[in-house]
Amino acid sequence: MSDLLFRGGRVFLAADAFAEAVLVRDGRIAAVGTESDVAQLAAPGHDTVDLDGGLLTPGFTDAHMHPVQAGLERARCDLSGVYGLPAYLERITAYAGSHPDHGWIDGGGWDMSAFPGGLPHRTQLDVIDRPVYLIQRDHHAAWVNTRALEVAGVTRDTPDPADGRIERDADGTPSGVLHEGAMDLVGLLTPRPTASDLHDALMDAQRHLFSLGVTGWQDAIVGSYAGYDDQLPTYVSAAASGALRARVVGALWWDRARGAEQIPELLERRRSAEGLERFRAGSVKIMQDGITENFTAAVIEPYCRCGGTGLSYVDPVLLKECVAELDRHGFQVHFHAIGERAVREALDSFEGTDPANRHHIAHLQIVEPSDLPRFAALGVTANLQPLWATHHAQMDELTLPFLGEERSSWQYPFADLQRNGTLFCAGSDWPVSEADPIQGMHVAVNRTEPGGSIHAGYPTAQTPFLPGQSLTLATALTAYTAGSARINHDDDAGTIVPGNRADLVVLDRDPFTEPAADIWRTKVAMTFLDGEEVYRR
Repeated sequence: MSDLLFRGGRVFLAADAFAEAVLVRDGRIAAVGTESDVAQLAAPGHDTVDLDGGLLTPGFTDAHMHPVQAGLERARCDLSGVYGLPAYLERITAYAGSHPDHGWIDGGGWDMSAFPGGLPHRTQLDVIDRPVYLIQRDHHAAWVNTRALEVAGVTRDTPDPADGRIERDADGTPSGVLHEGAMDLVGLLTPRPTASDLHDALMDAQRHLFSLGVTGWQDAIVGSYAGYDDQLPTYVSAAASGALRARVVGALWWDRARGAEQIPELLERRRSAEGLERFRAGSVKIMQDGITENFTAAVIEPYCRCGGTGLSYVDPVLLKECVAELDRHGFQVHFHAIGERAVREALDSFEGTDPANRHHIAHLQIVEPSDLPRFAALGVTANLQPLWATHHAQMDELTLPFLGEERSSWQYPFADLQRNGTLFCAGSDWPVSEADPIQGMHVAVNRTEPGGSIHAGYPTAQTPFLPGQSLTLATALTAYTAGSARINHDDDAGTIVPGNRADLVVLDRDPFTEPAADIWRTKVAMTFLDGEEVYRR
């Protein structure tokens, strides 16, 4: 492999530090500095990448996403690119018509905010004569038709599972929305993807992520959940064959219906990935609560208007014991925590754990102010999903009215966390939201909808949401690079310094030199892994 010289733009190093050029040799960064100095070190016959006034950054690492599920949904009835009942029905009926041999119509990507009260109805899908199972964009609910409920035997007499809820009409008949654990009542009956289907889904996701500059990620649920099958064999096979090019950490799913007796199984699952260069299974994902929109997020004071304080999926006493044992076995713990009670329970469980395991809490929609200093004190990283921190219909119509004014002001407190010394990583939660890190950075800086998003036409989309919680572009970019690489224990990536791997992204412009409101317009021009081009726009 010949030397590769990047020149003709700027190179992001850290904060306000930039360079002019980078030399790559044998897949590693060999030199960083001024163009004249670095060019002198390049071997004769070297190749050159002209940045053309753009910006060179480290490859992006997404600290929380679900690529295999995303790939499967892209291959099925994908509703993520449209909005509203008419558009959904048009796409669903078209998909059903083009797949007459499919016994089920399954897929996902519908948005709660497209329906009054956030709830579609089974009868809206009864135009399809086959069972239909469509996962909500947030993956915390499913929309099914009457036929699907009949096949599953779900009736007015079916009790709610302990970790979920069946939405019902006034007479108790299931209405067609299954929340959280209730999704499995129907989801587990849908056709199982083959090993080939799962492999193809991973490869499709990888190609898409390379086009967005994502060179590594943490898969936030590796296991059976919400009707999806375990992806661990898919990752192990793809890594062993060389098909997996990105560097990935799998967060093994914690079965919330069990306790510490499952840890030996998790240890065995971790061992199954040992020795693989591109994949490790060193993290464990614990989902401690649900989401605010269906009132399953765990809050301290009852929700306004509807009462209730949500669900803590794992008893806090048991949680602390299990996290301590996972920590002793060297596992990293990756929490889902949306409500302020769930965040507090996660922080409590980290008391006395080893910061070297780099534990982190994802989402952090609501953080009670007294808990803000605890992240840094405990060495816990805040795993941000910035795209959610805007005014959009789901926020304005299905969240703010039920949280109340004070608690609403505690949402996505990025700047407050930073002021308290918290370390950041960042992710998209794709396919819950778009996988493009640039769009996430735009929101982190502006707290408004990116101009190209599906929600950008909402009336208050360009009204900053709690603008005092904005981050600088350098902080947001660092979270998606060095911060997330650190969470994956990928210590020779995430920064452009000599000796690090040449996982690099060329942006088509330098967003630091343009108005902050235009960050979303930035596109990835090229992506490199180990100095090898894997994407060109």
